[in-house]
Amino acid sequence: MGAREVILDRIRAALGPSPIRVEVPREYRTGGVPDVDLFVDRLVDYRAAVRRCGPNDLAAAVAEALADTRVLAVPPGLPGEWLTAYHGEVVRDGDPRPLSVADLDAPGVTALTGCAVAIAETGTLVLDAGPDQGRRVLTLVPDHHVCVVHAGQIAAGVPDALARLADPTRPLTFVSGPSATSDIELDRVEGVHGPRRLEVIVVEPSGP
Repeated sequence: MGAREVILDRIRAALGPSPIRVEVPREYRTGGVPDVDLFVDRLVDYRAAVRRCGPNDLAAAVAEALADTRVLAVPPGLPGEWLTAYHGEVVRDGDPRPLSVADLDAPGVTALTGCAVAIAETGTLVLDAGPDQGRRVLTLVPDHHVCVVHAGQIAAGVPDALARLADPTRPLTFVSGPSATSDIELDRVEGVHGPRRLEVIVVEPSGP
């Protein structure tokens, strides 16, 4: 018997018989009404930039958000119609090769993605690496991230959002505003663990 087994046996002996399993109730509050205005308010509170538009104005809103972009990095499945008004350089991740960290960390690079679902109560974007979101590195390395959220993707709270995911066990990224941290004196520094700038384009059926 090795040292590991000896230690585990001693722990089992000290704990005694297996404890009785207790079922923990998980009756999370669900069924809330998604509130687009609340979602926008939370985003602004987090210092994210927000644009609201109708479906016919989405391409123009994307182009406006990318006005100072030198290179636009997009996931493989990003809808082409989102880019019809943007005339800068576009590189698709994986075409012909995956973008490297150096590619994405270069000055002037912006990432444009969609999201899997969004949460009104917390102003959060949920990314699950779907076709219009791509690899996690695509939204964590560039200094600027623009995310398109359709009003129908906005859930009221976290339980409602998780229930909408096709596979909630996939690795998920929760984004609530630009990456930021504060030291002990509460001096805020942005862009430490992710994009310094976050812009969200909210697409509403009849416009804002």
